[in-house]
Amino acid sequence: MSSVRQTPVAPMSSVTQAHPRVLEPLMLVVLIVVSIIGSVVGIQLIVTLGISANTSIIGALIAIVISRIPVSLLKRFRSVHRQNLVQTAISSATFGAANSLFIPIGVPFAMGRPELIMPMLIGATLAMFVDGLMLYRMFDSKVFPASGTWPAGVATAESIIAGDQGGKKAMMLGLGVLGGVLGSMAGIPMSALGVAFIGNMWALTMFGVGLLSRGYATPLLGVDINKLFIPHGFMIGAGIVALVQVTVLVLKSRSKNAAAEESFTVSDRRFVNVLGQGFVAYLLVALIAALLAGLTTHMTLPMLLGFLLFAAFAAYIHELIVGIAAMHSGWFPAFAVALITLVVGILVGFPPTALAILVGLSASTGPAFADMGYDLKTGYILRGEGKDRELELEGRRQQLIAGMIGFAVSATCVWLVHDNFFARNLFPPVDKVYAATIAAGVSKDIAMNLLIWAIPGALLQWIGGTKRQLGVLMATGLLINAPAAGWAVLAGLLVRFFIVRKYKEAGQTACSTMAAGFIAGDALFSFFKPIFSGNFISK
Repeated sequence: MSSVRQTPVAPMSSVTQAHPRVLEPLMLVVLIVVSIIGSVVGIQLIVTLGISANTSIIGALIAIVISRIPVSLLKRFRSVHRQNLVQTAISSATFGAANSLFIPIGVPFAMGRPELIMPMLIGATLAMFVDGLMLYRMFDSKVFPASGTWPAGVATAESIIAGDQGGKKAMMLGLGVLGGVLGSMAGIPMSALGVAFIGNMWALTMFGVGLLSRGYATPLLGVDINKLFIPHGFMIGAGIVALVQVTVLVLKSRSKNAAAEESFTVSDRRFVNVLGQGFVAYLLVALIAALLAGLTTHMTLPMLLGFLLFAAFAAYIHELIVGIAAMHSGWFPAFAVALITLVVGILVGFPPTALAILVGLSASTGPAFADMGYDLKTGYILRGEGKDRELELEGRRQQLIAGMIGFAVSATCVWLVHDNFFARNLFPPVDKVYAATIAAGVSKDIAMNLLIWAIPGALLQWIGGTKRQLGVLMATGLLINAPAAGWAVLAGLLVRFFIVRKYKEAGQTACSTMAAGFIAGDALFSFFKPIFSGNFISK
């Protein structure tokens, strides 16, 4: 999946002896506090800027600072594994509050349907927990391997390792962070540049081409491909083929002997079971949201059953696409893929109330899934890349608990503050798009464009296969209006090619460390920029 070479941390001698537990009193207090911070930051950024920041590295830095306080009780936070738990909780809370919860409940508010806010919040909260649990149970399978790129996870791990070990590696990472901050200040998408240094080169080439195609279609050709729903059609085709490829991969693997699966901690049989259980879980979540929203009064029984099946399947597809994109590129088009679900729902003929619940549930899945992947990747590196299987599995369990605490805190914070934000007419900008789409409907021309452009998306995904994910990554780029990121990705791939060609493994190791610094620097700049620019405090 990736050519990344991580720097392993020597595993502990035994799980029972040393791996920190989330439910230790001091650890639990710290996790709750940082989760509150992450939730507040996530909500504020999503309503003011329309984006949420990756707070994983911020959490790691908080833990490092705590460990340096001259109090003997706090010195235990010098453990990289405790720092990992802290960053897991804060990032889960940030993405949970902003992407998985505030965006969904903003849809009914933007539609002028406040009575749907609480049903949507309950449904989105349940979907968020299922989302994170699904990734935890799928992590280190053939589809979502621990050896995958997961760029943000690599960056956080490298930051924690550098803080722990110091020396030349810390200096190189520090230079990368400085470069990331300065480059971001100059308007260069440094996270995109960093990803190019560590991800799959074929997949990222398509990602860069997609970014440039979206960015320059209007100035060069006079065509806004987004308004024509060309990227959305492309993603529909690529997503369907990706689902088929995953199914075929698992079925083929199950026909072989179990020895082929020894390198993964999640067997194909377990992966299939998780998929089935996840679908049932999403079906139940959709049913609960539908009943609370009173959809039984708006829909016939056959249409209601069709809605439940479609909502569960859409959450499934959304999770898969977002997870694949996040694993390979570090970017996930969650907003746009939720819009695809909405457009298809309009074409099916669901009423406005059902559409609001549909797009909300779709938007609530994916971000928690991707973020949990980043966090588990960080832990995987810190625990020695799976060399101690027992330690790895126990560490993941503790990270899951930390993530669930972050989700629980985020749900509580959103419930407590959403009325205050809505009273000031503050809600995520993307919700205006969802509400306007529901109000306007979808024309036959748009439906035809979706069908036509699904064909090249499907073909490209089929050609690239499961390892390269060409179609999904191309579609991801087409859905994001950031041409500068496209240039950064392609330039980074070119530089990386020549460095690795000349210096071989040493060159790739240097690229990985610098890439982690670039991504970390970009994340730090994104986090602190709103605070210092004055956008963090709403008027």
